[in-house]
Amino acid sequence: MRSAGIHHITAIAGDPQRNLDFYTETLGLRLVKRTVNFDDPGSYHFYFGDNVGSPGTIITFFPWPGARRGVRGSGQVTTVSFAISHNSIEFWKERLRANQVIAEEIAGRFGSNVLRFLDPDGLQLELIETPVIPSGVEGSRGSYLKGSAPGSLDFARGDRVGGFSAPTLEVRQHDQTENLLTEILGFEFVAEENHRRRFRGSGSNASSEIDLVSSEAGFGQIAVGTVHHIAFRAADDEEQLGVREQLVARGLNVTPVIDRQYFHSIYFREPNGILFEIATDGPGFLIDEPANALGETLKLPPIYESNRAEIERVLAPIQLHHSAAP
Repeated sequence: MRSAGIHHITAIAGDPQRNLDFYTETLGLRLVKRTVNFDDPGSYHFYFGDNVGSPGTIITFFPWPGARRGVRGSGQVTTVSFAISHNSIEFWKERLRANQVIAEEIAGRFGSNVLRFLDPDGLQLELIETPVIPSGVEGSRGSYLKGSAPGSLDFARGDRVGGFSAPTLEVRQHDQTENLLTEILGFEFVAEENHRRRFRGSGSNASSEIDLVSSEAGFGQIAVGTVHHIAFRAADDEEQLGVREQLVARGLNVTPVIDRQYFHSIYFREPNGILFEIATDGPGFLIDEPANALGETLKLPPIYESNRAEIERVLAPIQLHHSAAP
């Protein structure tokens, strides 16, 4: 296998409406699917991404209202990073400030400018200037955010978030994780800076990269404001089954293939404890609603459709303030 890079990253949120507002109104991502946690249908599962939810652009959330805050630490994805175009840092400083988000420009990383801040639940985020924005992102969105939230700014073509950039994975023993990334998932080591080691998959943009940082910090605690898991891309079911065989041969405890409706998944914990997923690129988010209506209604897998009324009664009501249609 030579993974193209990140498929999606899933984190835990608190209040669902606050989470929805921040990622659509402030960061300008599109809600491409509102569904439920397939393992816990009494809670939402939100997917945010580019116009159609392309692999490499998707951040997803399980909102758990009233749950405790988590703790960042070793054995976690501690920072979720997004790609922005060169010379857009000032735009984002102004936009975040207008939306009452405190952001800090930190020292350049591998030659790129970085803006760091927290989402409303304390999840650590970064915007990283990068020369390569995924082709499916540029120009795929209209300027539907114009005049949306108080203090919001319209998005020019080059100012939008362009999918993921290298997230930060903190581990105690980096050698074991590195071996898995390079020998099974097909990533290549490309650079090192300040104890940060960068690896790249076969993709041609920033979502193909991840950063490993050796950490002696205490182990993180997964709850609100932390990453639950990171998913890597498999081109199809055949490639996914092949990598599963290799993982099992290494003695890792890998789940069977699980149908997540919009992709097929396997899960396992890498040697330092981070939950990894391998997810197929297809079938994608257009299988149950058209592109111009993505995210606007609650979609359920067939096994839960007969319980729709009860599920909708339990879920907190939410409002998508602006249609995300292109």
